[in-house]
Amino acid sequence: MIKEFVKAALAEDVGRGDLYALVEESVPTKADIIAKCDGVFAGATYINALAKEENLEVIWGKKDGETFVKGDVIAIINGSSHDVLKTERTLLDLALHASSIATLTRKYADIIAPYGVKLLDTRKTRPMLRVFEKYATRCGGATNHRMGLDDSLMIKDTHLKTIENLSEYIAKARKVIPFTAKIEVEAETLEIAKMAFEAQADIVMCDNMTPEQVKEVVEYRDANHPYILIEASGNISLKTIESYAKTGVDAISSGSLIHQANWIDLSMKIS
Repeated sequence: MIKEFVKAALAEDVGRGDLYALVEESVPTKADIIAKCDGVFAGATYINALAKEENLEVIWGKKDGETFVKGDVIAIINGSSHDVLKTERTLLDLALHASSIATLTRKYADIIAPYGVKLLDTRKTRPMLRVFEKYATRCGGATNHRMGLDDSLMIKDTHLKTIENLSEYIAKARKVIPFTAKIEVEAETLEIAKMAFEAQADIVMCDNMTPEQVKEVVEYRDANHPYILIEASGNISLKTIESYAKTGVDAISSGSLIHQANWIDLSMKIS
């Protein structure tokens, strides 16, 4: 999957061919990928795949998940001038996109680390980039939530509108979904959360609740269903995530890890 992805990314940029290569013969070239700001690096897995396809040698100064500061050499690229310059934008875009997500994700992860709460991403990803963007959140310190509808059964508020009896539905679901698949129920109130607990969901998601409301759900869980996991989600930001981590939830998910990541600054220089 990674091989096909990077080949398609390069093909998008090259089009019918790099016009630069029509003018002069290729010469041996060394290029540095340099950090122009601070951040967390991600993208090596994908860049290695592209480098292999294009006969480039990559000497890494940073590994996926490692921090960097302005001026650091992230990687040294060796190859022919035609190949290095043809792949320049694709290499940088892979590193920029992934590292930007990893950098923001690390900020979230560092805030909640003292509380032992898992940081989760969501399915709010760009079409056809889900695997790549979720890889980037892992580099930043998050744990992937489900990759798709086939990973686990999540019963959202929209699903609940179609279900007459949640307990009966979950009992029936356990007979038809894979044994290893978990069932998660989204709850916007304590009353819905109680219904999900009674129906024996594996995970209850407190969606768009205040930290005070989430704490009520946690206290009810601890007293009555201590084996059921609780996830907090919904408009959780860098400013609010610590208040949710303090409630005692098991995990916090946020789409912001991906869709609020601002691009950092990396560049390639021929040396």
